[in-house]
Formats: sequence, structure tokens, C-alpha cells
Amino acid sequence: MRILFCNWRDTGHPEGGGSEFYVEQMARGLAERGHEVTVAAAMFDGAAADETADGVRFRRSGAKFGVYLRIFARLLFGRYGTVDAVVDVQNGLPFFTRWATRAPVVVLLHHVHREQWPVVYPGLIGRVGWFVESRLSPWLYRRSQYVTVSEATRQELVDLGVDRDRIAIVHNGTSPAPGPSAPRSATPRMCALGRLVPHKQVEHAIDTLADLAESHPDLVLDVAGDGWWREELTAHAARRGVADRVRFHGFVDDATKHRLLAEAWVMVMPSLKEGWGLVVGEAGLHGTPTVAYASAGGTRESVDHKSSGVLVDTPAEFTAAVEEILTDPEWRSFLGDGARMKAESASWTASQEKFAEIVAR
Repeated sequence: MRILFCNWRDTGHPEGGGSEFYVEQMARGLAERGHEVTVAAAMFDGAAADETADGVRFRRSGAKFGVYLRIFARLLFGRYGTVDAVVDVQNGLPFFTRWATRAPVVVLLHHVHREQWPVVYPGLIGRVGWFVESRLSPWLYRRSQYVTVSEATRQELVDLGVDRDRIAIVHNGTSPAPGPSAPRSATPRMCALGRLVPHKQVEHAIDTLADLAESHPDLVLDVAGDGWWREELTAHAARRGVADRVRFHGFVDDATKHRLLAEAWVMVMPSLKEGWGLVVGEAGLHGTPTVAYASAGGTRESVDHKSSGVLVDTPAEFTAAVEEILTDPEWRSFLGDGARMKAESASWTASQEKFAEIVAR
């Protein structure tokens, strides 16, 4: 089949992250099974408008919001050629592909953005965005198959009116770490990994560092990733008096990312919302447990509470859970072993197979 993925970004984009990595894993899986796969996404500085990688063709056009109109128009007027199936990747907003093609449409959605709209786009824009996501999109795709990554997101979609029997779950896999694991740091380190945007709430990780600074004078927070919220986070670290103990690494390559995760005593994920949390498994490969908010949704499945990490409800509980891991070596080792076992059980091959079956149907 000729399959088109419509996605806001790809992994090469400066704001690309775990959801984009998931999309490309599914696209590669389809290409490996003999399908002709194209990923349509936004243009960014230094990117090629048309290139092929790992058997998947990438066609880029438009910027952050213009990409939606560009992809819709190109699909409507046949610029992508004959298309047998479309995967509409909804990162808050759909591409309205049901109005642009007669081909079957599969909706791929990592999580619902109810909590994120007012944080990232306060005011009218956020209200309109939530209306589109919560009311217009479920109506427009009322006959389409949905795919999501967790039971938590499936339930959110059901709450928005999507039929449960049209929602399939295809979990994230875990990619092998590049090379041998780096040694654990001799002194305590926390690691936060992801885009630096408000809803990732990295401020909570900085607050945890500040609250534990006196009892753990050697504690350091490594922040890997970048984004438009970085200056705010830098200022927050200065206000809390820990600017010299927060290491902002910016975007890092795969080897550096895994080194930081291996050195860390605990991975902190204070995100407001996560469909799954790809970095949980990446940290788990190195026996590094995760502390996260249960209310984030997908974390309730990517983290096995008190087995591969700890799920909490409040910032105070977040700090307490991190402190317990830092101060109790046996507890830290127990959670680390559980994190490693869970990470090693997650297979991208199995996820690709399941996704391919859904698209074929």
C-alpha cells in the first residue's frame, strides 16, 4: 500500500521528541513490510524538502502552524500521488484529512491535551484549540480507526465520545542503548530529559533539587533537551539558588543522552501530561528508576509503581520520593532492577507488527 503519515514534526526538527520517534518507528515498520511510506511534516532550518531515510520518504513544507494548511492542500490536490491509507497524527490539532481524501484514515494520538491548552496557549487560542480537539475532531473522525499508546489515553478518548471499539493500543518499544552503559555517578545526580516547554514542568525538578540541596550537598540536576522555555528555567534555578547545580546540556546526541541516563541515580519526569514517556524505558535500560506524576496519564503504564519507579500526586510527594531513592541504596537498586526488566520487555518489533495489522485492516 501507499501510506501517508501527516505529522506536525519529524525527529530532525528542533522540537521533535518521543512522539515523533514513535511515528517514525511505525513508518519504518511499514516500509520494512513492503509498503510505500511517506511522512509529511513541517520544514525547519537545514532540512531537505524531500529526502528518503530507512526506506521512508520525508516531504517537508510549512512552518509550525502553516504545515497544517500545506499538508491538507497537497493531499486534497493529489500532490502526494495516489494514497491508499492516511495516518493523521494529532498533536492537539488534526490535519482534517477526512475532508481532503477518500482513502481510509487512521488517527494516531499520544494523549489528549486538555491540561496543556490553557498552559501553552492561554486565552482564546487555547479555548479554540480545545474545542477543535474535544468536539470537532471526534465528530470529523467518527468512522475512523484510532491508535494510541496507553489505556489512559484510550479512556480520555472515550470520554470525548470516541467509540472504545475503534481505539487500539500500540505501546512504545525501547531501542537498545548505543554501546555499553556508562558507570553510575559516584555522587547523586538527577536527570530530566525532554523539550523545555511549560507543560514539561521542569521547574518541579529544580524545586526538588533546591529542597534537597542542604541534605545532599553534592546533588546535581542534568537537563538534556532544549526549547523556548529554557530562559524561564534558567531564571527559576537562579531564584531557587541552585543555578550552579543545574546543568543545561541543550540538545544532545544519542550517546550523550544514554550516558546522562546511566550516570543518574534517578530520572525525574514532572510532566503535566505524557501519552507514555519514551525516556522512562531509555532510563530503565541503565537500571535508572523514574519518579513521575500519576496524573500525567501514560506514566501509570510506563512506570510500575514501586516496582520500576514511583508515581506521586503532588510536588511535595515528588521531592519525598526522590529523596528516598537517593538515601536508600537498597530501594534504589530494587527499583533499578525493575526498571531494567520492564524496559527490556518492550519491543518495537512487536509494536510495528501490531500497527501494520491495524493499518492493513
